[in-house]
Amino acid sequence: MKKIIYKQDNGAIAVITPSQWALDAYGIEAIAQKDVPASKPYKIINESELPQDLRFYDAWEVDETQLTDGVGSESNEFPAKEQV
Repeated sequence: MKKIIYKQDNGAIAVITPSQWALDAYGIEAIAQKDVPASKPYKIINESELPQDLRFYDAWEVDETQLTDGVGSESNEFPAKEQV
């Protein structure tokens, strides 16, 4: 399962878990663009890359230079789908 991570203003790491419906309908890139706050860099990772010990969830860190898959957009809506 793919996840989207980004660094919040307070330094905490946010983890977005897309629904299967959204993944099937729009894809992970469109979800990241929509759900990551504007101008925040993000990374799409495999769930297995997250630390497994949730006791220290608030202490997770990420090097911002690794958040290279894109940046959040101004819009919080999915793009309109073309009608065929």
